[in-house]
Amino acid sequence: MSRLATWGNELYAGKKSYPFVQKWKTWFIAALILLAVASGITALRGGFNLGIDFTGGSEFTVSGVENTDPVIGEEVVVETLPESEVTATNVAAGTMRVQTAELSDQQTLEVASNLAEAYDVTADEVTSSFVGPTWGDAVSQQMLIGLIVFLVLVALYLAIYFRTWKMSAAAIIGLMYVVALTVGIYGAVGFEVTPAAIIGFLLILSYSLYDTVVVFDKIRENTSNLDEDRRRTFDELVNLAVNQTLVRSITTSIVGILPVGSILFIGAGLLGAGTLRDISLSIFVGIIVGTVATLFIQAPLYALFQRQSKPVQDRDARILRRRSQNQEEESADEETETAPSS
Repeated sequence: MSRLATWGNELYAGKKSYPFVQKWKTWFIAALILLAVASGITALRGGFNLGIDFTGGSEFTVSGVENTDPVIGEEVVVETLPESEVTATNVAAGTMRVQTAELSDQQTLEVASNLAEAYDVTADEVTSSFVGPTWGDAVSQQMLIGLIVFLVLVALYLAIYFRTWKMSAAAIIGLMYVVALTVGIYGAVGFEVTPAAIIGFLLILSYSLYDTVVVFDKIRENTSNLDEDRRRTFDELVNLAVNQTLVRSITTSIVGILPVGSILFIGAGLLGAGTLRDISLSIFVGIIVGTVATLFIQAPLYALFQRQSKPVQDRDARILRRRSQNQEEESADEETETAPSS
């Protein structure tokens, strides 16, 4: 803990610094490469792994199960209908959900009977239903509307709060990248996209936005009185703010990841709460991506926007010119001190 505190104090005082802003080209290229790779792999896989709510199909719920091994349900469906795609999930204690493509009435009765026999339950404990794709389409439409409304409101709020559209624009671009990369990772890895995952995609915006506001608030504090600081350029002031809030960003992300990770790995993995997996998985991935985006995309992007301003360019030129003159004077003094006396 003492090393962490020392590290944090050195970052805050400017004794230690990481070039988040200065190497913006490297971070932007890396971000674009990650997005391109995720999109490319998703395309090679044939698109997203959409859940039954988006594609439609038949769904079976088996209750009172002692052995909740998903393989049992999958093998039953494959043996009954060799060409049918199937997904079995342990959604709760003693409850299995088996999803297939749309089946006929006769196929539905046959699969239900075989599932009851395989899981050693009565026929009354196996229920079946047909899920149409229209509900998933409605969720997607509402998500898109919600995303647009959210981004517009956030853009207006940040522009008013920070009194500059450049911070607002940098934040919105970063948020859009977080969603795009999280969705890309989902598609590349093959995670199933369900309505719960869609909700998770929207929730990660709040986590990402919180960290963004914290970092940008420190940037505004450091750059509010530029005339009083004649030692650092605008990029250096922004980079100092990012380093000063680095420990807070990491800590906030860890605090957010721990409960979500508990739900994902303990609740869904060990206890079999499959209904929690999709939403917790999207949030888990999104928190990590959101933190990285704030440090490596949003803050450097704001500095890039602000660097186009004529007053900022003139101020930075004066500082760099004065710094160069000081270095030349120091070099001349050193040469004078080391010169041999006649």
